[in-house]
Amino acid sequence: MTTRTRIKICGLTREADLDIAVECGADAIGLVLYERSPRAVSLERAAALARRLPPFVTPVCLFVNAAPEAVTQAVQAIPNALLQFHGDETPAECERHQRPYLRAARMQPGFALLDFATAHANAAGILLDAHVEGYGGGGKAFDWSLVPPGVPRPVVLSGGLNPANVTDGVLCVRPWAVDVSSGVEAAKGIKDAGLMRRFCEAVREADSRIADADR
Repeated sequence: MTTRTRIKICGLTREADLDIAVECGADAIGLVLYERSPRAVSLERAAALARRLPPFVTPVCLFVNAAPEAVTQAVQAIPNALLQFHGDETPAECERHQRPYLRAARMQPGFALLDFATAHANAAGILLDAHVEGYGGGGKAFDWSLVPPGVPRPVVLSGGLNPANVTDGVLCVRPWAVDVSSGVEAAKGIKDAGLMRRFCEAVREADSRIADADR
Protein backbone atom coordinates (compact mmCIF):
# COMPACT_ATOMS: atom_id res chain seq x y z
CA MET A 1 0.00 0.00 0.00
CA THR A 2 1.31 3.43 -0.93
CA THR A 3 2.02 5.67 2.06
CA ARG A 4 0.80 9.25 1.93
CA THR A 5 1.41 11.53 4.86
CA ARG A 6 -1.25 14.22 5.11
CA ILE A 7 -0.14 17.84 5.38
CA LYS A 8 -1.66 20.63 7.45
CA ILE A 9 -0.35 24.18 7.14
CA CYS A 10 -1.42 26.22 10.14
CA GLY A 11 -1.65 29.88 11.04
CA LEU A 12 -2.87 31.16 7.70
CA THR A 13 -4.08 34.75 7.61
CA ARG A 14 -4.00 35.74 3.91
CA GLU A 15 -5.82 34.58 0.79
CA ALA A 16 -2.62 34.43 -1.26
CA ASP A 17 -0.95 32.14 1.28
CA LEU A 18 -4.02 29.91 1.44
CA ASP A 19 -4.09 29.58 -2.35
CA ILE A 20 -0.43 28.59 -2.48
CA ALA A 21 -0.85 26.10 0.39
CA VAL A 22 -3.63 24.41 -1.58
CA GLU A 23 -1.57 24.50 -4.78
CA CYS A 24 1.34 22.85 -2.94
CA GLY A 25 -0.85 19.97 -1.86
CA ALA A 26 -1.95 20.82 1.67
CA ASP A 27 -4.77 18.57 2.88
CA ALA A 28 -5.81 20.98 5.63
CA ILE A 29 -5.23 24.58 6.66
CA GLY A 30 -5.26 25.85 10.23
CA LEU A 31 -7.13 28.96 11.36
CA VAL A 32 -6.08 30.22 14.79
CA LEU A 33 -9.00 31.44 16.90
CA TYR A 34 -6.89 32.27 19.93
CA GLU A 35 -6.60 36.01 20.33
CA ARG A 36 -3.21 35.92 22.09
CA SER A 37 -1.55 34.28 19.11
CA PRO A 38 0.30 36.48 16.59
CA ARG A 39 -1.41 34.37 13.94
CA ALA A 40 -4.92 34.90 15.29
CA VAL A 41 -7.76 35.77 12.95
CA SER A 42 -11.28 36.85 13.77
CA LEU A 43 -14.09 34.36 13.27
CA GLU A 44 -15.38 36.43 10.35
CA ARG A 45 -11.94 36.33 8.73
CA ALA A 46 -11.58 32.61 9.39
CA ALA A 47 -14.95 31.92 7.78
CA ALA A 48 -14.02 33.95 4.71
CA LEU A 49 -10.76 32.04 4.32
CA ALA A 50 -12.52 28.70 4.82
CA ARG A 51 -15.05 29.52 2.10
CA ARG A 52 -12.14 29.98 -0.31
CA LEU A 53 -11.00 26.37 0.05
CA PRO A 54 -11.76 23.86 -2.70
CA PRO A 55 -13.41 20.51 -1.96
CA PHE A 56 -11.35 17.97 0.01
CA VAL A 57 -9.16 20.58 1.72
CA THR A 58 -10.24 20.78 5.35
CA PRO A 59 -10.37 23.97 7.45
CA VAL A 60 -9.18 23.39 11.02
CA CYS A 61 -10.17 25.83 13.77
CA LEU A 62 -7.65 26.02 16.61
CA PHE A 63 -8.79 26.90 20.14
CA VAL A 64 -7.03 27.36 23.48
CA ASN A 65 -9.34 27.11 26.50
CA ALA A 66 -12.10 28.85 24.55
CA ALA A 67 -15.55 29.43 25.99
CA PRO A 68 -18.01 26.80 24.72
CA GLU A 69 -20.07 29.56 23.11
CA ALA A 70 -17.07 30.65 21.03
CA VAL A 71 -16.56 27.12 19.72
CA THR A 72 -20.28 26.83 18.94
CA GLN A 73 -20.15 30.08 16.97
CA ALA A 74 -17.16 28.80 14.98
CA VAL A 75 -18.94 25.52 14.20
CA GLN A 76 -21.94 27.48 12.95
CA ALA A 77 -19.81 29.82 10.85
CA ILE A 78 -17.55 27.08 9.42
CA PRO A 79 -19.73 23.97 9.40
CA ASN A 80 -17.14 21.72 7.72
CA ALA A 81 -14.33 22.61 10.14
CA LEU A 82 -12.30 20.12 12.12
CA LEU A 83 -11.75 21.38 15.67
CA GLN A 84 -8.30 21.48 17.29
CA PHE A 85 -7.93 21.93 21.05
CA HIS A 86 -4.56 23.19 22.24
CA GLY A 87 -5.23 24.13 25.85
CA ASP A 88 -6.28 22.26 28.98
CA GLU A 89 -9.57 20.96 27.60
CA THR A 90 -10.91 17.70 29.04
CA PRO A 91 -12.23 14.91 26.80
CA ALA A 92 -15.78 15.92 27.73
CA GLU A 93 -15.11 19.56 26.78
CA CYS A 94 -13.69 18.48 23.43
CA GLU A 95 -16.60 16.16 22.72
CA ARG A 96 -19.46 18.41 23.77
CA HIS A 97 -19.64 19.99 20.31
CA GLN A 98 -20.15 16.60 18.64
CA ARG A 99 -17.66 17.43 15.92
CA PRO A 100 -14.46 15.66 14.82
CA TYR A 101 -11.50 17.07 16.74
CA LEU A 102 -7.75 16.92 17.18
CA ARG A 103 -6.30 17.07 20.69
CA ALA A 104 -2.83 18.54 21.15
CA ALA A 105 -0.41 16.68 23.42
CA ARG A 106 2.54 18.59 24.88
CA MET A 107 5.44 16.20 24.58
CA GLN A 108 8.20 16.02 27.20
CA PRO A 109 10.02 13.23 29.05
CA GLY A 110 7.62 11.37 31.33
CA PHE A 111 4.46 12.42 29.47
CA ALA A 112 2.08 9.43 29.33
CA LEU A 113 1.03 9.73 25.70
CA LEU A 114 -0.70 6.35 25.54
CA ASP A 115 -2.86 7.22 28.54
CA PHE A 116 -3.60 10.65 27.09
CA ALA A 117 -4.63 9.18 23.74
CA THR A 118 -6.77 6.55 25.45
CA ALA A 119 -8.56 9.27 27.44
CA HIS A 120 -9.30 11.04 24.14
CA ALA A 121 -10.50 7.84 22.47
CA ASN A 122 -13.07 9.78 20.41
CA ALA A 123 -10.53 12.22 18.97
CA ALA A 124 -9.94 12.11 15.23
CA GLY A 125 -6.23 12.34 16.02
CA ILE A 126 -3.61 13.32 18.58
CA LEU A 127 -1.36 16.23 17.60
CA LEU A 128 2.11 15.98 19.10
CA ASP A 129 3.68 19.34 19.91
CA ALA A 130 6.63 20.49 21.99
CA HIS A 131 6.09 21.35 25.65
CA VAL A 132 6.98 25.04 26.10
CA GLU A 133 5.81 27.87 28.31
CA GLY A 134 2.35 28.96 27.31
CA TYR A 135 0.37 27.16 24.59
CA GLY A 136 1.54 25.92 21.23
CA GLY A 137 4.93 24.50 20.39
CA GLY A 138 6.75 27.81 20.05
CA GLY A 139 8.40 26.63 16.85
CA LYS A 140 10.41 24.09 18.86
CA ALA A 141 10.93 20.44 17.97
CA PHE A 142 10.68 17.76 20.62
CA ASP A 143 12.58 14.49 20.91
CA TRP A 144 10.78 12.21 18.46
CA SER A 145 12.01 9.14 20.30
CA LEU A 146 9.48 10.04 23.01
CA VAL A 147 6.68 8.80 20.75
CA PRO A 148 5.90 5.21 21.81
CA PRO A 149 4.59 2.58 19.41
CA GLY A 150 0.94 1.73 19.46
CA VAL A 151 -0.68 5.15 19.94
CA PRO A 152 -4.38 4.27 19.63
CA ARG A 153 -5.35 7.32 17.59
CA PRO A 154 -3.91 8.75 14.33
CA VAL A 155 -0.82 10.84 15.11
CA VAL A 156 -0.21 14.34 13.72
CA LEU A 157 3.45 15.33 14.11
CA SER A 158 3.99 19.00 14.90
CA GLY A 159 6.48 21.18 16.74
CA GLY A 160 9.36 22.93 14.97
CA LEU A 161 8.92 21.20 11.63
CA ASN A 162 10.41 22.83 8.54
CA PRO A 163 11.56 21.80 5.05
CA ALA A 164 14.96 20.72 6.42
CA ASN A 165 13.75 18.30 9.11
CA VAL A 166 10.30 17.08 8.13
CA THR A 167 11.60 14.19 6.02
CA ASP A 168 13.46 12.83 9.04
CA GLY A 169 10.40 13.44 11.23
CA VAL A 170 8.15 11.41 8.97
CA LEU A 171 10.69 8.60 8.66
CA CYS A 172 11.16 8.47 12.44
CA VAL A 173 7.58 8.78 13.68
CA ARG A 174 5.56 7.53 10.66
CA PRO A 175 2.68 9.89 11.50
CA TRP A 176 -0.69 10.03 9.83
CA ALA A 177 -0.07 13.72 9.16
CA VAL A 178 2.33 16.59 9.77
CA ASP A 179 1.48 20.12 10.88
CA VAL A 180 3.66 23.15 10.16
CA SER A 181 3.32 26.85 10.97
CA SER A 182 6.42 28.92 11.78
CA GLY A 183 8.64 26.61 9.72
CA VAL A 184 7.18 27.97 6.48
CA GLU A 185 6.90 31.64 7.41
CA ALA A 186 8.56 34.85 6.28
CA ALA A 187 7.09 36.54 9.39
CA LYS A 188 4.50 35.54 11.99
CA GLY A 189 1.29 34.85 10.13
CA ILE A 190 2.91 35.53 6.75
CA LYS A 191 3.79 32.39 4.83
CA ASP A 192 6.67 31.97 2.41
CA ALA A 193 5.61 30.35 -0.87
CA GLY A 194 8.99 28.74 -1.48
CA LEU A 195 9.15 27.26 2.01
CA MET A 196 5.64 25.85 1.72
CA ARG A 197 6.54 24.19 -1.58
CA ARG A 198 9.78 22.76 -0.22
CA PHE A 199 8.01 21.50 2.90
CA CYS A 200 5.42 19.59 0.89
CA GLU A 201 8.13 18.22 -1.41
CA ALA A 202 10.10 17.03 1.62
CA VAL A 203 7.05 15.18 2.96
CA ARG A 204 6.57 13.48 -0.40
CA GLU A 205 10.26 12.53 -0.37
CA ALA A 206 9.76 10.78 2.97
CA ASP A 207 6.70 8.99 1.62
CA SER A 208 8.69 7.82 -1.38
CA ARG A 209 11.46 6.45 0.84
CA ILE A 210 8.95 4.60 3.03
CA ALA A 211 7.27 3.10 -0.04
CA ASP A 212 10.65 1.95 -1.40
CA ALA A 213 11.58 0.38 1.93
CA ASP A 214 8.25 -1.45 2.13
CA ARG A 215 8.59 -3.05 -1.30
